[in-house]
Amino acid sequence: MQPKNKKLNRVFSCLTLFLVGVVCLSSCSKKFLKPDPLSIYEPGATFSTENGLISAMALCDRTLKAYWATDHTEMLTLGTEYIFSEMMVASATDKRSMLCDVANMLTPSSETVYQNLDRTNSIWFLWEEVYKNIMYANTIIQYVDGIESLDQNTKNMYKGRAYFHRAFRYMNLVCEFGDIPLVTSIIEVPKQNWRSTKKDAILQMLAHDMELAVQWVPDQKEMPTVGLINKGACRMLLAKCYLAIGEYAKAKEQTDILINQSGYSLMQNTFGTFNDGGEPLTWPITRNVIWDLHRPENKLIAANREVIMGMPNRGSDQESFVQMLTMRILYPFVFDSRIQTKDGKQALLNIRRSDAANYNSKYDYMRAFGRGIATFRPTNFSTNALWNVNGVMDAGDLRHNSQVGNWIRMEDYRVNNKASKEFGNPITLYNTNGALLCSDTIRRWFDVPHYKFFLDDPVNEANVSGSDGLRGATNGGIADWYLYRLAEAYLLRAEAKYYVNPSDVTIKDDLNAVRQRAKCTQLYQGAVTIGDIMNERARELYWEEWRNVELKRVSLCLARSGQPDEWGNVYNLNDYDKQAGTGPTGGSYWYQRINHYSLYNKGPIQINTTGNSNPNYTMDKKNMYWPIPYVAITSNYKGQLSQNYGYDGYDPSTPKWDNWEDAVADESKN
Repeated sequence: MQPKNKKLNRVFSCLTLFLVGVVCLSSCSKKFLKPDPLSIYEPGATFSTENGLISAMALCDRTLKAYWATDHTEMLTLGTEYIFSEMMVASATDKRSMLCDVANMLTPSSETVYQNLDRTNSIWFLWEEVYKNIMYANTIIQYVDGIESLDQNTKNMYKGRAYFHRAFRYMNLVCEFGDIPLVTSIIEVPKQNWRSTKKDAILQMLAHDMELAVQWVPDQKEMPTVGLINKGACRMLLAKCYLAIGEYAKAKEQTDILINQSGYSLMQNTFGTFNDGGEPLTWPITRNVIWDLHRPENKLIAANREVIMGMPNRGSDQESFVQMLTMRILYPFVFDSRIQTKDGKQALLNIRRSDAANYNSKYDYMRAFGRGIATFRPTNFSTNALWNVNGVMDAGDLRHNSQVGNWIRMEDYRVNNKASKEFGNPITLYNTNGALLCSDTIRRWFDVPHYKFFLDDPVNEANVSGSDGLRGATNGGIADWYLYRLAEAYLLRAEAKYYVNPSDVTIKDDLNAVRQRAKCTQLYQGAVTIGDIMNERARELYWEEWRNVELKRVSLCLARSGQPDEWGNVYNLNDYDKQAGTGPTGGSYWYQRINHYSLYNKGPIQINTTGNSNPNYTMDKKNMYWPIPYVAITSNYKGQLSQNYGYDGYDPSTPKWDNWEDAVADESKN
């Protein structure tokens, strides 16, 4: 994720030295500090032309996409977001230190190297890498006004896009870590006396910046390139900023504009290119709008009137893009002997197209569904109870529908081992005596939203004789992805209305607009709860939204507004994020959702496998915010950063900045 321009690369590597809490990169070692006329830090020269800004902006755009796709090729970044929610848990049970016992495993020093906790999470990445990305945005903001060749409108456009990139990162940081250091400039002299800034102050700054960005950044229709930050994306982020600071009417106004005045519309019918799903004889797809909406080849085309902003990640030069390993990381691990038939045979085999005598395209599940290893798995709430609306399991909802091919249930797999008498029958979890036929139901037995995770891989699809991982889209593929869609604007508008007046009868209309497009048979009637809104977000935006961030933002909104959650709980700004324990009462809305709906705090689970054979999923109320990394605190030896409640080093008397203007003014002081 470093710029191709060598001079710019040296500049960014050196700048990383000045980021609080970020350890020195290899390019900023002591060797770098030796006199070398080829590596003199000259930001004034590097960013004196538009080309320098373009390179920095390209880094911002690329690293934005990378949050969905990278980190050890295991999609740990977004996976971490989801295991800190009610929707998923870590499920790589062969890893003895899998992050499941969060309440006891997560400490300020547990996250400062990538290999900790067996690479089943990415909290340190979401501190270090995000601050690095903030640096890229700060570079644009700091130097753009000095480029004499640009007119003021162009300068403002660059600045507005950089404001978006910075605000997007800071919104995530404050929801994940709470009160954090605020860095808004490029520090030319190392600074070790930082002070944390309160999250409310940072959120106020983000709203201020995004108001300017909405003015300065053009609409997508006025831009020659798809994938750059546009006005619609800025408006979406501004709406979230307004919600977070309690400006609910202003948030609604922004979503009204997106829904009614910006040229976007929910896609109601099939469109674009139809993708048959890789192997239609194994798993036929009945074409439908939800399937088409989530095909990478349709996400960024002009016919898609729903996309507000997407992240381009497709093309003929595959080395220039990032492979998204959804079919490896997010599908169940089924192709070995730990799922058996009733007569004691391995139920599912990897059958190869090159083996003509034994190949049967009706049972090529690896090619149709991928070669899953289940680093993360959905909760039972996510796959089952979530889809119950009005007391009815909505069979019509296309987002949960196996009949059209969008959703895969375990019984949709059929035994493809010809040596078994069960050949051709659905696989089963129990034999006739009630004994389990699956030794690890955490990693090997769960449903999948196939319409979201199936990705083409044309190169490997053409490799008929390749190994297990080189036949069809067995791992995933390069794919465009959504950042924001209009469906989310409807759900944000419903949320804004709820904080103003939970009895507003029009809230249900926003939810139902999304449900009607999905062909749901059950629509909301009368007043809805915040739980209904968050459930609809979970159904519609799975693996698009940052679920942990959104739950924590909503936790703040509930505490600020005083409105109740779906269980009648009312939260207090003074203590909703300052409680500890794993009991059923108290804590934040984020904690209550996790405690009600996930595997956490339900006791150990016995499985028959090597590695973590008795995983105990726990989550503490204090985990509302992640600990500030120990290395960030100790490297700031001339000052004091605030540690979060419940972790070693917490001190409520630690001074913090109350407003962002004072924090910015202090940045130049050493």
